[in-house]
Amino acid sequence: MLQVSLLAILTGAVAGLGAVLFRGLIAVFHNLFFLGKLSVFYNTLEHTAAGPWGAWIILVPVLGGLMVTFLVKNFAPEAKGHGVPEVIEAIHYKRGVIRPVVSFIKALASAISIGSGAAVGREGPIIQIGSAFGSTVAQLTRVPAYQRLALIGCGAGGGIAATFNTPIGGLLFAVELILPEISARTLIPVALATGTASFVGRLAFGDTPAFAIPEGVIRQVADITPESAVAYLCFGLILGVVSLIYTKSIYGFEDYFDALPINDYLRHSLGMLLSGIMMYLLLRYAGHYYIQGVGYATIQEILSNQLTIPALLLILAVVKLAATALALGSGASGGIFSPSLFIGAALGAVFANMVNHFLPGTPLNAPATAMIGMAGVVAGATGAVITAMVMIFEMTRDYNVVIPLMLVAPMAYGVRRALMHDNIYSLKLTRRGRTLPDAHQTNLYLMYTLRDVLEIPTVRRPVDDPTPVHRFLAGTRQVPHVLAVSEDGHLAGVLTQDVLTNIDPRQHLSQAIADHATMDVLLLRADEILLDTFVRMRDTQHDVALVTETGTLAGAEDIVGVLTWAQIAHTSNLPLSLRQRRNGK
Repeated sequence: MLQVSLLAILTGAVAGLGAVLFRGLIAVFHNLFFLGKLSVFYNTLEHTAAGPWGAWIILVPVLGGLMVTFLVKNFAPEAKGHGVPEVIEAIHYKRGVIRPVVSFIKALASAISIGSGAAVGREGPIIQIGSAFGSTVAQLTRVPAYQRLALIGCGAGGGIAATFNTPIGGLLFAVELILPEISARTLIPVALATGTASFVGRLAFGDTPAFAIPEGVIRQVADITPESAVAYLCFGLILGVVSLIYTKSIYGFEDYFDALPINDYLRHSLGMLLSGIMMYLLLRYAGHYYIQGVGYATIQEILSNQLTIPALLLILAVVKLAATALALGSGASGGIFSPSLFIGAALGAVFANMVNHFLPGTPLNAPATAMIGMAGVVAGATGAVITAMVMIFEMTRDYNVVIPLMLVAPMAYGVRRALMHDNIYSLKLTRRGRTLPDAHQTNLYLMYTLRDVLEIPTVRRPVDDPTPVHRFLAGTRQVPHVLAVSEDGHLAGVLTQDVLTNIDPRQHLSQAIADHATMDVLLLRADEILLDTFVRMRDTQHDVALVTETGTLAGAEDIVGVLTWAQIAHTSNLPLSLRQRRNGK
């Protein structure tokens, strides 16, 4: 624990530093692409001014798309897309091994995508960058597999924590989406990492929320009436459907572009050309690019109640969804978190205005409902319901927002889950034939002791027993494990049940013992639980275990029973069998 804790602090520090450097890299490319100047200063909460390119700005996303395609195609295919599914796949299918080069290529490719105007987020890349570093550290230090997975969670949670200044949200993100095991030995390292990453982020960006929330905005949702509660539930239902459309659109565009008879460069160029056209039209007719990059400036305007026209807000939500689907579907590198926040904020403001117009007795505050909408789309699309609620709470730092969050976010998730099982991350893996567990839960049957699971009988026979196997089995109700005992009472070998059922029944027991009995066994105590037994047999690579009261063996008479992998595999019906045994059946 001391070693992994120190490595977790290191991983969290690097994740925090990575978030800082990644923001700087985005700023460099953004300023080059849009303004034609070299600078590391870029305030994402302010709209980008119209650059010197005029209508040629349409081609800026195309140029960025060509560069991204080159990097992804030649150096790291894992850097394509939103990144988090690749991290989850590495945990469940690659034993937590992520190539070190992914960190560098993902940072560069995503910075170019976002900097050139692709409507994607920076959170997914930071998660993948932090996770790749955690995996690399684990591989270099040769820590056990479970610690390697914990360090990947450290990198992922640390990236989220540093980006939004939400240390608890980062921890919960790792718990809900990354970690395959929830225990003190995984949660403690991730907590250390997210705390460290948040500290590094605060040193660079200050101790302020990701968005500036006007004072008193959230307090207006404190007095929830029955009418407003119903309105929030209806809003959650709508966001659940929107989350489904959002998820389906990304993979629908991906299928569409993959089916085009053109190469990767033309495919991504086409997607980014369409994005560039939408960006330019918004600049021309609405005054700002709005959907360009992470879109935080638009979110900030909504939360500050400066962008209030319902028709424009609805158009922006639809266009942002389409632009994100076009970018990721055609091959961009970036995340889905920021677009989720954008869509949720825009729809929240629209919903509040519509309710206030048609149901004036149910007043909803537009900026506050926008904040709640951000959590709703994140919860519905990603499935990280607790993360979404806690992150918005940490951003507002106002307890009054909690009850609306607890109405909208779970409702959005429930509706999306009812309509489609997969979330926006797992669907990518499902399409590859990679299935993921629905939940992390303790299998209670693994907590039984070995004494409870020794249901196959064990018999002792002399090592030179001349009885034919078929005659021996004819006298038993169930094929047993056979302990071969020497003349002095010591164990000479074990014939397991599966061996007895697959050998020539005409053989004598003595011959079967000579040919097939094994002494390559693991000694276990009868009061040891099955879960620990599973781990010990796996780690020592034993197929057979002998169970004694003390875990030691002086003679064959000490053996309580024999345990094999086949028995462990069939313990799923253990509670029923124990009930039957206790009831005398």
